[in-house]
Amino acid sequence: AQEEGVIHPVAGLAIAYLAGSIPAAYIAGRLHGVDLRKVGSGNLGATNVVRTLGKKVGIPVYLVDTLKGLLPVVLLPEATGQPEYRLWAIAFGIAAILGHVKPIFLLFKGGGKGVATAGGVFLGLATIPTLLALVVFGIVLKLSGYVSLGSLTAAATLPLAIAVMSGITPVFWVSVVVAVFVFWTHRANIERLRRGEEHRFGRPRPSAEGAQP
Repeated sequence: AQEEGVIHPVAGLAIAYLAGSIPAAYIAGRLHGVDLRKVGSGNLGATNVVRTLGKKVGIPVYLVDTLKGLLPVVLLPEATGQPEYRLWAIAFGIAAILGHVKPIFLLFKGGGKGVATAGGVFLGLATIPTLLALVVFGIVLKLSGYVSLGSLTAAATLPLAIAVMSGITPVFWVSVVVAVFVFWTHRANIERLRRGEEHRFGRPRPSAEGAQP
């Protein structure tokens, strides 16, 4: 039977979206005197933070972006009285990803590509397949030097891992949709990869001139 929660499920969706909307990269950049929308790749994601401000700033931003996806999936189903409904957990995760990509706090513009936040969502929904996808990401990044290629490969790996380990479930179908979405948000990166012009991780960008190391 459905339990009574402290908040309504629809309010839970709003909370998840607002959590996803917290622009960690933008805040970190502003604290260091940089508008990350105007330097590096111009993207408000952890990768651009690392390239522009270094790992000491980029890693905390990555962790915050991940938690923005993980915490709504883990905490909100019980808070809304829906612990038995996995579909609500999925809905909260999707709301968090949308918040990251189209953050209300930045007037729905300039969000990140959603990879870290989606990773947090699936850590809560499908832990082992997600960890496998993260290992694939790390291997591809190490071998190629391309964060975008690692992200794309991990996004493609996740649905396959979920299908093998859990079968064709609602979480599988959401992972397919998210994978397609990740490929769509990385379409410019894919084109640069095809042309051999994609930036390799760890090498400075000329356009990041003036930003703090």
